[in-house]
Amino acid sequence: MATLARAVNVPKSPGILRRHCFGILVPGALALRRPAPAVPVNPLPIQFVRDDPGIANCRRRNGCKRITANHGPCGCEPPASLTELGPNSQELGLAAKPLDYYYGHRDFLDHFFFVKSHIFKLGPNIRPYSTRALDQHRNQTSATSVSSFPRICASRKSAPLLPEPGVSAPNTPVSVPTCTRMPSEDFDGDENIRAQSPPKMEYSNTQEQQVQVQQVQQSYLPYYQPPRVSNLLQYTNRPQRSSTSYFARARMVSMAPGSVNRTSLHPHGVQPREHTEIEQELHDKAHIDYDRVAIIQHPSVAALYEDALVYETGTAITSSGALTAYSGEKTGRSPQDKRIVEEPGSKDEIWWGPVNKPMSPEVWRINRERAVDYLNTRNRIYVVDGFAGWDVRYRINVRVVCARAYHALFMRNMLIRPKPEELVHFEPHYTIYNAGSFPANRFTTGMTSSTSVALNFAEKEMVILGTEYAGEMKKGIFTVLFYEMPVKHNVLTLHSSANEGKNGDVTLFFGLSGTGKTTLSADPNRALIGDDEHCWTDTGVFNIEGGCYAKCVGLSAEKEPDIYNAIRFGSVLENVVFNPETREVDYDDVTLTENTRCAYPIEYIPNVKIPCISDHHPKNLILLTCDASGILPPVSKLTPETVSYHFISGYTSKMAGTEQGVSEPTATFSACFGQPFLALHPMRYAKMLAEKIQQHGADAWLINTGWTGQSQSTGGKRCPLKYTRAILDAIHSGELAQVEYENYPIFNLSIPKSCPGVPEAILNPRGVWKSSDEDYLESAKALAIKFQENFKKYQDGCTKEVIAAGPQI
Repeated sequence: MATLARAVNVPKSPGILRRHCFGILVPGALALRRPAPAVPVNPLPIQFVRDDPGIANCRRRNGCKRITANHGPCGCEPPASLTELGPNSQELGLAAKPLDYYYGHRDFLDHFFFVKSHIFKLGPNIRPYSTRALDQHRNQTSATSVSSFPRICASRKSAPLLPEPGVSAPNTPVSVPTCTRMPSEDFDGDENIRAQSPPKMEYSNTQEQQVQVQQVQQSYLPYYQPPRVSNLLQYTNRPQRSSTSYFARARMVSMAPGSVNRTSLHPHGVQPREHTEIEQELHDKAHIDYDRVAIIQHPSVAALYEDALVYETGTAITSSGALTAYSGEKTGRSPQDKRIVEEPGSKDEIWWGPVNKPMSPEVWRINRERAVDYLNTRNRIYVVDGFAGWDVRYRINVRVVCARAYHALFMRNMLIRPKPEELVHFEPHYTIYNAGSFPANRFTTGMTSSTSVALNFAEKEMVILGTEYAGEMKKGIFTVLFYEMPVKHNVLTLHSSANEGKNGDVTLFFGLSGTGKTTLSADPNRALIGDDEHCWTDTGVFNIEGGCYAKCVGLSAEKEPDIYNAIRFGSVLENVVFNPETREVDYDDVTLTENTRCAYPIEYIPNVKIPCISDHHPKNLILLTCDASGILPPVSKLTPETVSYHFISGYTSKMAGTEQGVSEPTATFSACFGQPFLALHPMRYAKMLAEKIQQHGADAWLINTGWTGQSQSTGGKRCPLKYTRAILDAIHSGELAQVEYENYPIFNLSIPKSCPGVPEAILNPRGVWKSSDEDYLESAKALAIKFQENFKKYQDGCTKEVIAAGPQI
């Protein structure tokens, strides 16, 4: 039988002879057909040896460019018929059926065993090669072994086939080539290899026409010596096709020494070696194919930069050194696609409804299997381990398994980065499988779209399909803390930022995305504890994250210097627009989305407190709202009852871009200022907060960072950031608590008549309302009615004093 070292591209015409990945020379009419590449790939020079009559001792070097019916390799005579290709070519089924169908599958080489079982009729008892399969096969069948293991296609990751242990193959010669690098020739960027004929096999035909292969070789290792890499640029610079097919994505070589690219020229992916603890865990728990997929563990920032630039479309390095990436179609969270698995352990605790939609365990398994299958088709996946929670008493170990370097870098920034010794035997409490580039099956029971963000508290896993927005991972872990902390530790989880003054006074900032938590907590005069997620324990406050996720729209060095200067090497800019020549980012350009973001390590803030934990209880609670109607005052002081009312209500306006489909500010009520992330009923968190305030005597304030003078749609202006900062400075200094207050009608709020650094006119919205008093009253009553309608679903669990603290018409 004719044998070849590897597949080589040849012109596509009906009459030619072609080599394909089976290592057999067949007529063009029978060869597997596929579209010609958009960009031609130069074939590597190949030296091979044939032992079939008519084409013996044929060599192909640089001079021979094609193989045709009248021109064999290097001028040799081509075989006149199939019988010249081997004594059993007709029985092999080469002409049994057209083969074009099999190239329709994008992962044809991954499913090579399926195709070959049909073409060569080896029967159903076959499976892909692996070292473990070989060892098991050799141990169970001492009389049967494989005498050679083919290098079928040096630039592909296919697998030769073995019969199942104890099952004999049909009467078909297993004549496949084995290739080794010629010892007499150096590897200089193109691999000169030779195909050797396999050791002779003896056949014994029984009544069942079965074959017995005699053991002639004990070790397969000599056939698995991958060539050296002398120059990585020789491979990374090869022209690539822009198609999404497997063949287009396949590269002649896609590796480099070290942890960046660990896939070698070995035809079956990573060469046989001892697997790491993480690889074994992923294989045992999730069936990740560690023999095929390169698992990049704990990658460095520089390595992730390199992989993102090489393998991900649209990534670039900006002038500040940050990596910019794009999240595809979804540029915000998809709350309608969030699901929690309904299982006995958490079923009675979860707040079921529009926020937490149930998913059956069966559908969960389908989605999880779909995500793992997708990850197994990647050439490389990334594993990032980290902690959620700076307090070692309550921290949760998190493992992220993803296919995009951008996602890995994002979570490396957002999680608390372990020390090297903490990674040695890292045991994850929760694992995220992010296959966001691959859609969910929208026809699966309970699915409403091709996006699925599912959380399973029993399996302690999270699966993401159909969205590449990195914020889904961050908020998924947040939901885990909203469940774990109150249920298991009686610790209050809050959607808030926090900072600490020089005297140890802690301030918490509550608010939804886009209300100013990150911006206002980054105060040059106060130490930052965290910008988004915190827990209030019996000893103080701790941050959940190891990074910040700041909005970038309108960002400038003058307005927010700390955040602006934090955007440097190691940071990830998301969905921003930049100048392709200068690489300078235009933070005012919202062409892609209003929800432009940057994720950076918390250490990039100059006055951050490390570790991000305080042993002091909060002195001030700031409830942030972004009122698009222009009715709520810039600041008001809250009583314990009004704190509970507004915390449960969680009024704000959804800012454009923070969720998929939100293109302009929309009035909304989000319980506890974090309804999309809550796992338990809001009243449970509200009661815990009321107890904390009463126990530690914290002051509370309602600050409107939204519009004033008119609604957003009728010409109002957003409250200037400098006035909001002046209000906060007055709160921290204690000056605002000493001024005179007046009642703000309808909403029962106490508003100051003066505030240092703030014009008195804007402190009362009615005084700066641009249109008539009738229009103001109509707008105020309309907003008050919305408050009352929303609070009806919670008032059964509230006292009369809390209900009366709300707006009254």
